[in-house]
Amino acid sequence: MVAFEPTGMEEDDLVAAYAAEAKAAMSAEATKRIAETVDPEEEKRLRATSLLTLIHTTTMVPALLSRLGEVRAALDGHGGGIAVTKLDWAEGETEALDLVLDLTGACLSCGAAPGTLEGVKTDLEKDAEITSVRFDKALLESFDELGREFILAHGAVEFV
Repeated sequence: MVAFEPTGMEEDDLVAAYAAEAKAAMSAEATKRIAETVDPEEEKRLRATSLLTLIHTTTMVPALLSRLGEVRAALDGHGGGIAVTKLDWAEGETEALDLVLDLTGACLSCGAAPGTLEGVKTDLEKDAEITSVRFDKALLESFDELGREFILAHGAVEFV
C-alpha cells in the first residue's frame, strides 16, 4: 500500500478549508446567540438612530452595542459590556465622534479581552458617525502583568 503524503500546497488548502469551515460555524453560532438575546425591532431602531442625538443619554451604550457584529455574542454571552468613558467631536468635514471605551462586567478579567477589544473597535469604526475608538488606560489595570504585556504588544488597539 502506498501512503499518501500531501504536498505543501495540499496542506495549505486543507488548512484554509478547515479555517473557513470553522469561521462559518462560529459566525452562525454568534448570529444565533445574538438573535436569542435581543429584540430585533429595538436593535433596528437603535441602529437607525444617529449617535450624535444620543450623547449623554442612557440609550448611547445600547445604540453602540446594536452596531456590533459577532463580538456582541461574546459580550452578551459572557456577562460583559462596554461603557463610554469619554467622547469628543472628531475634527473633520462631517460630524462624528472619537470614543474612549471601557469594558464592564466579566469582560474585565477575560483572557479573550484583546480579541474582544479589537472586535469592538473594528465594528464601531465601520459606523460613519464614529471616527475612532480607543480604550481607557484604566482597563489595563484589570489585566495581570502578562496580560498587559500581551495586549500592548499584540493588540491592535490604543489606550489613553
